[in-house]
Amino acid sequence: MSSLTGEDKKALTNRLKRIEGQVRGINRMIEEDKYCIDILTQIAATRGALKNVGLKVLNRHVQGCVSNAIQEGDNNEIIEELVNTVDRFVD
Repeated sequence: MSSLTGEDKKALTNRLKRIEGQVRGINRMIEEDKYCIDILTQIAATRGALKNVGLKVLNRHVQGCVSNAIQEGDNNEIIEELVNTVDRFVD
């Protein structure tokens, strides 16, 4: 079950479409033999944008799914899941 609202989904979908465009741009830069530093700069920007999408989803998960599970008494299981998720998410 997702804790994302319709507004969240729309905003995240729009952001992901922009990220797709960034990735296509990086591909084009590589095909056109652009300067490596310029390519790396775009890769860093894209990673940052994707990280922000992930943080938004994680925030909604904590505020919704995790909060609800704790209120229902599923503390240990949901906390373990959250720790594992954060561990996978961080670089």
